[in-house]
Amino acid sequence: MSNPIGIITMQHQRPFTAKELPQLAKWKTAGFDFVEMLVPEAGEIDLALARRALADEGLGVVLAARVNLDRNLCSDDNGKRQAGLDYLAYCVEAASQLGASMVGGPLYGNPLVFAARAPHPVSESLRQQRTEWAVEGLKKAGDLAAKAKVRFGVEPLNRFETDILNTTRQGIALAQLVDHSAVGLVLDTFHMNMEDDDIPGAIRAAGKHLLHFQANENHRGYLGTGHIEWTPVVRALADINYTGTISLEPFRRKDERIGIPFAQWKAPSNDEQGELAAACSFIKNLIKLNGGRV
Repeated sequence: MSNPIGIITMQHQRPFTAKELPQLAKWKTAGFDFVEMLVPEAGEIDLALARRALADEGLGVVLAARVNLDRNLCSDDNGKRQAGLDYLAYCVEAASQLGASMVGGPLYGNPLVFAARAPHPVSESLRQQRTEWAVEGLKKAGDLAAKAKVRFGVEPLNRFETDILNTTRQGIALAQLVDHSAVGLVLDTFHMNMEDDDIPGAIRAAGKHLLHFQANENHRGYLGTGHIEWTPVVRALADINYTGTISLEPFRRKDERIGIPFAQWKAPSNDEQGELAAACSFIKNLIKLNGGRV
């Protein structure tokens, strides 16, 4: 057995609607074992239809939450904090309907630059209050998740995307404060490359808290085309006996003309089946070389 390797649906299209379901067969052919799907907004796709399509292709699924300033566990607006908790409850419901056992992402909320909110100084009292709000909200969400046999994975993001969790150490600290069996961590090497001083060391420190892993290059290209050193990463996962899912999120396209906004999502401009298959094979072979399951 080897760790399930998946691909995020946003690599192909967002939102991922019923008309995109034929893409599932292509991902299966490329060697993927599951898809990481953005939690569908109400009306985006029929969840029962999507579940059947996934089952028909023999693909598993994990979910990635989409938080915003209006559904935000760390907001100083009580209504928006409640909306954040309501959204996580919706995520649990969507996961149950789709057959997913894990929902990951920056569940605490408070998005930054990519949400058109600039960073600003935070007083110590507000910092502490935000921490308390995050812990309270995640404990409540964890209770909801546990009842449905779903787990939440909290993901640190880089400094340009949030001002709550940026490093793995911060993620571990939050997980320890929440102290809930249904709440752990998601780690993404794209963000870790910017914020963690030692990626393999951070993985080892995360240990039992790690629920889902996103293997991404420093430039969000296909695996093996950037400067992330993957052998030490895979060995670190093996050291903590990580048996969970590993997903890929190759978003960056080849257009490097001056002025092209790399941070803006773009649909594929050509058939990427060969590149996807190579990326999937790259990580699977690396896992095999390091003892089968990492």
